[in-house]
Amino acid sequence: MSFMSRLLPITALILAGALTVARADVYRWIDEHGVPHYSDEWVPGSVVVKTVKPHPSSFNSAARTSEHRSLASSGDRASTELNDQANARAVQQDVAKTREVQCKVAKDRYLKSVQSRRVFKVNKDGAREYLSDEAADAYREQARKEVLDLCGSVPAFTPDQPVPEPKVNPAEATSP
Repeated sequence: MSFMSRLLPITALILAGALTVARADVYRWIDEHGVPHYSDEWVPGSVVVKTVKPHPSSFNSAARTSEHRSLASSGDRASTELNDQANARAVQQDVAKTREVQCKVAKDRYLKSVQSRRVFKVNKDGAREYLSDEAADAYREQARKEVLDLCGSVPAFTPDQPVPEPKVNPAEATSP
C-alpha cells in the first residue's frame, strides 16, 4: 500500500472526529430580567434546546422530560408574572391619567359656577334654563364636593383671576 492510500483514511477519520467534537448541546436559560440566554455550557436552571450527543446515563428520558416541563413551566410562570406586573402598572397609569382629567373638569366646572353671576343648565331642546339662587348654591356646593372627592383639595378662589373668554369662531363672528 502506498503512503497516499494510507493517508486518505487517516485524514477522513481526523475530519470526522473534528466534526463530531464541534457539535455540542445548546442550553437556554432566562435571567432575572426575563432575558433568554443561550450557551454551550450548562448553567443552573438551563434547559437543553439542541443536542446531538446522548445525555449521561444517570438521567433517564422520563426524568429529563419532567425536568424540562418543570423548567419550561417555571419560565412561563415568570413570563406571565412579568406580563401581569406590566399590565398592572399600565392600568395604574391609566387610572391616574383618568383621575387627573376628571379632577381638571371638576375644577373648571366649580370655578365657572363660582365666577358666574347666574348658573344655568341646558334642557333637551338646547335652551338655557337658569337656576334659582338656592338651586345655584346647591349646584356650587355639589361641584365643590366633586372637586374634593376627585382632587383632594379645592383650588383657592381669588377674584383677581381673569374670567376666561368664551371661544368664538372668527368666521361666525364676522358679519358678511
